[in-house]
Amino acid sequence: MRRTRHTAIASGGVALAAALALTGCGQGFDDTSDRTSNDGLTSSNDPLTVMYNPSGDAEKEALVAAIAAWSAESGVEVEPVATDVTNSTTALTQGFAAGNPPDLFYLGPDLLAGYAANGSLQAYGPELSNKDDFYPSLVENFTVDGQFYCAPKDQSTLALVINTDLWEAAGLTDADLPTTWEQLDTAATALTTDGRTGLTFAAEYQRVGVFMAQAGGGLVSDDGATAVADSPENAAGLEYVKSNLEDGTFAYPKDLGAGWGGEAFGKQLAAMTIEGNWITGAMSADFPDLNYRVVELPSGPAGQGTMQFTNCWGMAADSPNQQAALDLVEYLTGAEQQLAFSAAFGPMPSVQSAADQWQADNPDLAAFINGSEYATGMPTSAGTSEVVADFNTQLESLATGDPAQILASVQANLESVVGG
Repeated sequence: MRRTRHTAIASGGVALAAALALTGCGQGFDDTSDRTSNDGLTSSNDPLTVMYNPSGDAEKEALVAAIAAWSAESGVEVEPVATDVTNSTTALTQGFAAGNPPDLFYLGPDLLAGYAANGSLQAYGPELSNKDDFYPSLVENFTVDGQFYCAPKDQSTLALVINTDLWEAAGLTDADLPTTWEQLDTAATALTTDGRTGLTFAAEYQRVGVFMAQAGGGLVSDDGATAVADSPENAAGLEYVKSNLEDGTFAYPKDLGAGWGGEAFGKQLAAMTIEGNWITGAMSADFPDLNYRVVELPSGPAGQGTMQFTNCWGMAADSPNQQAALDLVEYLTGAEQQLAFSAAFGPMPSVQSAADQWQADNPDLAAFINGSEYATGMPTSAGTSEVVADFNTQLESLATGDPAQILASVQANLESVVGG
């Protein structure tokens, strides 16, 4: 949705494969240059390689500039290597297999457990000087078997985005802003007309999951060790969505002729959408004249709930200069640098100390960062991404399907990878 294709960048435009090969040569892994610091991290004079998959040119330019600033101050040479999101996992896996992975790299929660299990990752979380500053929900995203592996680099959450012109035209006021499911029903009904639905969101757990969370459900237990997809709470969440899809007050973007919620919202095929803070860039670029506001999602039977999305700075267990890599991560995840990244390309800070300033800088978007306090992350056990993909396929026909049967299928699939 937001991601675009990019080629690898390095000094002189070196390709990804060449950069990884250079990493292996430059780092050496010899007994004379490498040493282990007191905190268990390796230390040497070797340069660092940082592999990342940017969301666009703005992220690429901001990250390269930040790395260059740290490199100039620290005296440690750093090679930033960009890769397309569709190729990043393959490139990383090949680097591990060849024994020359990048020192630091973007790592999603869905890949953490697999790489941790085969010994590819350094669990440096406890060594971070700012480890207590990260939102607890983000730390959970990157914790396996009680071990905090890597620093969340930033975050996004979901909120309710409202077309204010259509809101006023329907006779709605601030008093009608929905704080409960019932009030959301009322608003969606008032906003639904011929050719336009009240609320749209994608047919996927990454959006529908907010209603499961608001009902008190989720795919796995709080400790991530048990599959709980077939719970009554999850059924209640899906039943709520199903009833509104049937009524036509909710609709999936594809059923409105749009590719994603932001497009349906921008074209005014829907008066409201559930999306992340990245929607602001899409509205500015594609629908600059559309007036909208962002509010927190309404509470369900169990309270507030939203979804949270993030990556961490993974660190290779084979890196011979982990101490320098740790220092770079602390620099990149510091409040000041994260606020600069937010201004440059839109993500929210992963550290709580930056929240007040972020809200001051983005007063109209406070709902997104407020959601960090009660957000649910994606399951992190190896194999769960495939389970979620199958769940998403089933959610496409939720309006005519049986929520209990769908959840029973998801439960069986989850138990095969998480445990019953």
